[in-house]
Amino acid sequence: MSKKAKLQVRLLGGFSATYKGTELADSKHSVSQYISLLQLMFHFHEVGVSRNIMKEALLGDREVDDAQHAIRNIIYNAKKRLKAAGLPEADYITSSKGVYYWTPEIPVSCDTEDLEHLYELAQEEPDDTERLNFLKDAVHKYNGEFMGGQNIAPWAVREGARLRDVFRKCVNEAADIMRSNLSFKDLQVLGEYAANVDPFAEWEVLIVEAVSAQGRYKEAEELCDATLEKYINEHGLYDAAYVRELSNRFSAGMNRRTADLESIQSDLASPTKESRGGFYCSYPVFQEVYRTLGRMMERYADRFFLMLCTVVDSKGNPMEDGPRLAELSARLRDAIIGSIRHSDSAAKYGSGQYLVLLTNTSREDCEIVRKRIDRNFMLPGQRTGVEYEVNYAIITDVPQAAYWQQKRNKK
Repeated sequence: MSKKAKLQVRLLGGFSATYKGTELADSKHSVSQYISLLQLMFHFHEVGVSRNIMKEALLGDREVDDAQHAIRNIIYNAKKRLKAAGLPEADYITSSKGVYYWTPEIPVSCDTEDLEHLYELAQEEPDDTERLNFLKDAVHKYNGEFMGGQNIAPWAVREGARLRDVFRKCVNEAADIMRSNLSFKDLQVLGEYAANVDPFAEWEVLIVEAVSAQGRYKEAEELCDATLEKYINEHGLYDAAYVRELSNRFSAGMNRRTADLESIQSDLASPTKESRGGFYCSYPVFQEVYRTLGRMMERYADRFFLMLCTVVDSKGNPMEDGPRLAELSARLRDAIIGSIRHSDSAAKYGSGQYLVLLTNTSREDCEIVRKRIDRNFMLPGQRTGVEYEVNYAIITDVPQAAYWQQKRNKK
C-alpha cells in the first residue's frame, strides 16, 4: 500500500503550505482568519487546538455575540477554500469535546515539529558524535522567527518564544561539543548560521571565539569592533551597561597567542598611521578611556572636558533618522577627528551625536575646538548645523573633584 502524500508546512522564517506541489498558502498572504486558522491547525495538528485558543486566534478582542458560531463559519469557509485549492476530499477540520483537530487523512510534515523531534533525539543520544549530528540538523530546521514574526496573536508570540528557546539550546549544546572536540571551524560555521537566522542575539560571540581559536586574532578583534558598532546602531545606548557587558563577553571568548612583553607593548601602541587627528573609537572603548582618566586625574578635573556634538536642522532641533542625517553624521565624524588633538578621543553616541573627551585643556580651548569643528563641517549655504554642550569631565568622585576645583580657585 502506497504512503499517503504529506502536506508540507513551513512555519519558521515565514509560512507556506504545499500539497503535491500545489501551494495552499504562503507568506505573501496577509494574516487573515483563513491563514491564522491554517497556521493553528498545522502547528498543532497532533494535539489539537482548544476552543479558547481558537477564539483568541480568530476573534481576538472583538465583541462577538456567538463566538462558537463565528468560529464554525470561519472553518466552513476554510474547508471550501482548501477543497478548491486541490486537497483530496476529506473533513479537514473536526471538533470533539471543545478541541479542534486536523484530519489524519492528510498527514502533515511541519518544520516546527521536526525541530523539536531532533532536539529530543539529541537528548536521548549518549554518543557525542551522533548527538552533535542531531543538534546540527535541528539548528538548520530553524530558518528564522516563527511565521516570520507576521502573526502577533498571543499564541503565536508564546510559541515563537518557546521555539526560539529550543533553537538556542541546540546551538549552545552543539557549541559545547565542538569546543570539546576543538572543532573551531565548525563552531564558526555554527555561529555564522545562528547570527543570520537569529539576528542581534549575540551569536557573534561564538564566531569571535572560533576565529581567535584558529589563530586569526586581528580578524577576531575587527569582528568585535564591527559587531559592537552594529549593536549600538541597532539598539542605541539606552542601556550602556548592556553594551559594556557584551564587550566583556567578546573579550572573555577571545583567545590570544602567547607573546613576550615587548610584542604585547607594540600591539597595545597606536598604529603610526593614526599620528594625526584625534582617537576615534567605539563607545565601550570611549567609556573605558573616560573612566580610566577619572581614576587617574581626580585632582585635575577642571582640565578635562566632555563635549557632546549633535547635528541639528535649520530650526536648531535634532534631525530625524534618514539618508540626510547619515550623510551629515559621517561628515561631522570626519570634522571632529580632524579638529581635535592626538591625545583627545571621540566616539559616536547616537544618531547624529558624538562625544569628545578633551584632555589637559581649558574652557577657552573648548571654544576654539568648537569653532574648528564648525569650520571643517559647515559648507557654504548649509542650513543644518551642530549644537554643542560642554561639561567638566568630573568622573568618579564629584565632591572630591569639586574640592580641588575650589582649592585651585583660591590660589
